[in-house]
This record gives sequence, structure tokens and C-alpha cells, in this order.
Amino acid sequence: MGETAAANNHHHHHGHQVFDVSVPQQPAFKCFDDDGRLKRTGTVWTASAHIITAVIGSGVLSLAWAIAQLGWIAGPAVMLLFSFVTLYSSTLLSDCYRTGDAVSGKRNYTYMDAVRSILGGFKFKICGLIQYLNLFGIAVGYTIAASISMMAIKRSNCFHKSGGKDPCHMSSNPYMIIFGVTEILLSQVPDFDQIWWISIVAAVMSFTYSAIGLALGIVQVAANGVFKGSLTGISIGTVTQTQKIWRTFQALGDIAFAYSYSVVLIEIQDTVRSPPAESTTMKKATKISIAVTTIFYMLCGSMGYAAFGDAAPGNLLTGFGFYNPFWLLDIANAAIVVHLIGAYQVFSQPIFAFVEKSVSERFPDSDLLTKELQIKIPGFRSPYKTNVFRVVFRCCFVVLTTVISMLMPFFNDVVGILGALGFWPLTVYFPVEMYIKQRKVEKWSTRWVCLQMLSVACLVISVVAGVGSIAGVMLDLKVYKPFQSTY
Repeated sequence: MGETAAANNHHHHHGHQVFDVSVPQQPAFKCFDDDGRLKRTGTVWTASAHIITAVIGSGVLSLAWAIAQLGWIAGPAVMLLFSFVTLYSSTLLSDCYRTGDAVSGKRNYTYMDAVRSILGGFKFKICGLIQYLNLFGIAVGYTIAASISMMAIKRSNCFHKSGGKDPCHMSSNPYMIIFGVTEILLSQVPDFDQIWWISIVAAVMSFTYSAIGLALGIVQVAANGVFKGSLTGISIGTVTQTQKIWRTFQALGDIAFAYSYSVVLIEIQDTVRSPPAESTTMKKATKISIAVTTIFYMLCGSMGYAAFGDAAPGNLLTGFGFYNPFWLLDIANAAIVVHLIGAYQVFSQPIFAFVEKSVSERFPDSDLLTKELQIKIPGFRSPYKTNVFRVVFRCCFVVLTTVISMLMPFFNDVVGILGALGFWPLTVYFPVEMYIKQRKVEKWSTRWVCLQMLSVACLVISVVAGVGSIAGVMLDLKVYKPFQSTY
């Protein structure tokens, strides 16, 4: 394909043009890809690690609670449903990395680029709004989750010291501020690609805490000598009829949030080397990673529910109360914090990239905004590149997420809203629309009808989950004081 293009160009242009177009065939340019960017090096395994990091986030921790609302039949069924929808839509999405031809089409570097080049302007704007809101919400959610885990460590130690006499009430604010400061430092590391090791560390951490949660669940079940829980979930009586309905809906939002990662899929695909075609590698990677995460989720959620029954806590690891071995819970909570520190960056980098790109396009001549400064750091070979706007903007972003977290620290309902908000448009609607456009699926053909049915079904789930979560927030607001200690 590249060679024919080069040959055709030869007739119309001068020599240098051929040279430009046939870059992929030039042995001298082994270090560049067909779009002139540095050679991508990602494989199925790095892509899977990235996906697992993006999926197994703090979502794991609320799964026992979600299954407790739904019961032993609906809980696992809903989970499988979400995993299939996510797998299917990821497959559709991986075909949208290149517009047109799967091997030599124009690359889309982000989810947004794909929507713009395939669906056009208006949908692109709406998609952008939803995506960046969603990523922003995730950043806030992670700040809260991390501070809760830091507090859990502090409280379990304080509990242990006082032998359970001191209730150890404390404010989550200092911990959110500590988290924020860490993120400000880390957010100055440029580029998604260059933080491959964060992904690996985060993947290890998420396995650590999920495994500890799982192990504690199993131990608890063994100690109880019986699987708690019922086929239909939490019984009316423990909660009222209406509460049962709201909570069932909110559980859907929580499970949807646990699977919401299609937003960063194309960014991850952009780190993969070719040949083979990126979409092939990516499909393998999604299969591997979704299989791993679903098995994992099933185990964690089911064991948590079996251990606690109707009393399953909103956050699995803070719910084990202060049993011994308390140091094991501390390790798990520390692992959550480390993981969330990395995941926060993974989800906020796209926002940084977007804002910085639009600013430099809007004001190309402003030194303040676009001039790269090079700072020599002793001990590093290459100088550290930065500019004033990047530093200021990233700091402000992190400060904003931290302040919002401090204002509303009961975030698992808000996370339910985010899961609902992001699930249908980003995981289902846009991938389906892009696929239909990309593959030229005919209107009213069987395939078209099935895709639309899938889309409508997911819309209903999203709306229902959103309503349930908003009801949860309303209940929280009744007993709420800003910036007060919450535990």
C-alpha cells in the first residue's frame, strides 16, 4: 500500500515527496511508524496490563455490596451481562482505531479523534463533554477512595493501640490533601506512553488488594461455616421496599462503573506496535483482560457477599471491621492507595493532553503557553522539558479535584452516577455508531437492528442506574456538612 502511494506520488511531485511518503520502507527510519511518530513497541501483554490497570480500579471494592443488593441469581448474571457488553463494544471500538482501512487507514490517537473522523463534528462535541466529565469524575472518585483507604490504615492502627475502646473519629481532609500533593508532582511527568511502569506497578497493586479482599472473604466464610446471602438479595425489612428498588438500581451503576474503561481503549491501542494490525492485537488483549477481570470480580464480589450477607459493606476492605490480622488490611489499603495514585494519572492524562493541545493551537505564538523550557536534572541524561502553562494547568486541575472531593466525600453514590453517565454513551452508543458507519452496515439489516437493540437496552440500564444513584445522593445530602469529619 505504502509503495504504491510512493510510486503514484513520484509522477506528480519532486523527489523529496517520495522520500516523505515511503518512510515506512526506509531502513534508515526503523525508529519511526507510518505517521512519523516514534516506533510503537506495545504488545498483547503490555496492552492487557494497561487494560487490567484501567478496569480493576476501586470498582472491585463495591462489588460485594452490589451483589448483596441483587442476590445470588441476578448479581452474577448482571456481572456477566456487563462483561459481554464491554467485550463486544471493545471489539467494535478496536476496529475504529484506523479510519477506513484496518492496516493503512489514518490513525486516530484518542477516542475523541475516532469519533471526530468517523462521526463528525456535532457528535464529537457531545462525546468530548461526556468523556472529559467522566474522566474528571473518576479523578475525584479516586481521590476520595484513596483518602478512605489511608484513613482505614490510620484507624485500624489506632483501634489496635486502644484495644478497641477509642472509636477513632477523624477527618478525611488531610489525607485528600496528601493525595493531591502527590498527584501534583506526578502530573508533571509528560505523556501516556512513557509511564509504562506505572501500569505494571498498578496492576500488581490491584491484584494485591483484590486478592487480600478475596482471601479475607474466604476466611470469613470458613469462620462462619455457612454461605450467607439469599437468592434475591437484601431482604425487605432490612431495608424498605422503595430503598430496595433504589439500591438495586444503584448496584447496576456500581457494576457498570467497575467495567467502564472503553474511554482509554484507543489511547492504549495507540501504544501497540504493528504488524500485525493493531486491531488484531487489541482484540486479543481485550479478551485476555476481560476474562481475567470478570473471573476476579466474580470471586471478590461473591466471596464478599458470602462472608457478610445482607450487611456487605460499600467498600469491601473497610468493612472487615478491625479484625486481626490488622496488618494484612493495612497492606491491602496501602496497595489501594498506590494503585489509585497511578490510576489517577492514567485517567487524567487525556484531559491534560486535550487542554494543552487546544491551547497551543489557539495561541501558537504565545511564549508563556507554548515555549518549551529545558531543565537539567542531575542524574538524568535527558533534560526535563516543560512549559509554564502545563505546570500551572495541571496543578489547578489536581487542586480542583481535591477540593471537590473534600466537599462531597460520600462518593460511592456519585461514582454510581458516573458509571451510569459514562456507560451508555461511551461504552455502547459511540462504539456502535462508529462501527455501523465504519463497516457501512445497512439500515434495518439484521445486524443493524441487533446493534440498535443492544444500544437501547444499555440506555435503559444507564438511566435506571443514574436515577438510583441520584436518589442515593439525595439521601446523603440530608445528613451532610461540608468539610466535616466523616468517620
